[in-house]
Amino acid sequence: MATPSQHDLRKDFRALLESDNCYYTASTFDPMSARIAEDLGFEVGILGGSVASLQVLAAPDFALITLSEFVEQATRIGRVARLPIIADADHGYGNALNVMRTITELERAGVAALTIEDTLLPAKYGHKSTDLIPLEEAVGKIEAALEARIDPTMSIIARTNAAQLSVEETIERAKAYEVAGADGICMVGIKDFLHLEAISKNVNIPLMLVAYGNPELNDRKRLAKNGVRIVVNGHAAYFAAIKATYDCLREQRGIAEGTLNASELATRYSTLDESREWARRFMDVKE
Repeated sequence: MATPSQHDLRKDFRALLESDNCYYTASTFDPMSARIAEDLGFEVGILGGSVASLQVLAAPDFALITLSEFVEQATRIGRVARLPIIADADHGYGNALNVMRTITELERAGVAALTIEDTLLPAKYGHKSTDLIPLEEAVGKIEAALEARIDPTMSIIARTNAAQLSVEETIERAKAYEVAGADGICMVGIKDFLHLEAISKNVNIPLMLVAYGNPELNDRKRLAKNGVRIVVNGHAAYFAAIKATYDCLREQRGIAEGTLNASELATRYSTLDESREWARRFMDVKE
């Protein structure tokens, strides 16, 4: 089977946004996972920033991965993907000019869509997704992203953290990003359907939720009715791969089965402890 063109995959993703349905993403962290996801019938995949950080650096999600490292992984996936891939481009790796570079590089990597957050840079230790930049600066990033885009079929989605804002503030940001020209709004931190409905009725472009499997949002038809087209429920596939690798190597060494689950293994074998020590030594972090 021939691999679809990047342009065709971008059109496929736009068709998802323009539909009346809600689609769950597959966690696609390398070329094989992307091809598996398509074969199993997933309509869309996502390369998460946190997963890329673990995959490439064995580092926790402290905004340590660089644009070039992230783009390299996206390019590997983009070469062979048969389904549209969303890139979690975090904060765009800097200011509005850095965002423009991010768009250029990820467009060449072949992603169908990407999200740009309104989070603070440099991120405070342990606060990567909770401290937000001023709205005017965030709008400038979205406008810069649109200016840098060459293929208009690639979707640029503005992301904000609804858990850190009031409903009114979330609506204000969403509407500002909509006016700026974003193709969709991604929100993390939606608590339940009442929270979602209070916001969605004020937004006129497609919504994407990072829900992490929140049971209060476990109704695909109701999500679709509220304009949600894409839902990210986490990256269980990647953590399952960590667990499978550990168990395979453990059995080869004749070591008895341990009690750590996939998430605990990811914490144990990442550079989290080193990062904490360095933060204490060089940043005077007390936590």
